[in-house]
Amino acid sequence: MLVDGAHPVSWVDPANLRLSDIGDFRITLGDIPASLAAIEQQAAALPHLIALGGDHGITLPLLRALAKRQAGPVGLIHFDAHVDTWPDNFGQPYAHGSVFFHAIEERIVDPHRMVQIGIRSPVQREVWDWTVGRGVTILTAQEIHEAGASETAARISAVVGSAPVYLSFDVDALDPAFAPGTGTPEIGGLASWQAQTLLRRLDGVRFIGMDVVEVAPPYDVAEITALAAATIVWEYLSLVGGAR
Repeated sequence: MLVDGAHPVSWVDPANLRLSDIGDFRITLGDIPASLAAIEQQAAALPHLIALGGDHGITLPLLRALAKRQAGPVGLIHFDAHVDTWPDNFGQPYAHGSVFFHAIEERIVDPHRMVQIGIRSPVQREVWDWTVGRGVTILTAQEIHEAGASETAARISAVVGSAPVYLSFDVDALDPAFAPGTGTPEIGGLASWQAQTLLRRLDGVRFIGMDVVEVAPPYDVAEITALAAATIVWEYLSLVGGAR
């Protein structure tokens, strides 16, 4: 059960859901394309996967596997400080900042049903224009702070609609005051309670999988970033458990 103020948000106990910890996916050290192919192959047979990263690069093969199972592109709710639609990262075509460039180009996500939440990092004008030009909805952190949870959640739900949706949560969507243990922190981000509130208001979304990525334990303080990431997973389990 999750409690919001004096009222239960959900009576679902995720501990009673049919869950299995399948351990770590195998990768090919030093070979990014081969690692992506290996992750996709291992994810292919899993009907509903919750993945814990790792950097954001893992999302691309997970989406590839998911799109094949769905026989088409899926919607995407993407929490992040960064758009991650650069065509490359410092000359590397497959990296944590180019995930959704490839996902859109490969037509495994539907950009018109894709919403990015908490964006606030510096970004080149051509990258921003390319992203919105493909149909992606970008909700900056400042817009969310000003609009509030109800209006933001309504916009998210309107964008993704009733078709299948994947959730990708980069922990740097949270302000570094709440999640210092990440590799590319950006100030001005979401508070932990804001992320929780938004997720709890998305109970009508048809989720079919999710990941939480970019937790960097060496940079963490008192494991508060790990706690935030684990709680996001708990919130997701309560959402999908309630829907079932």
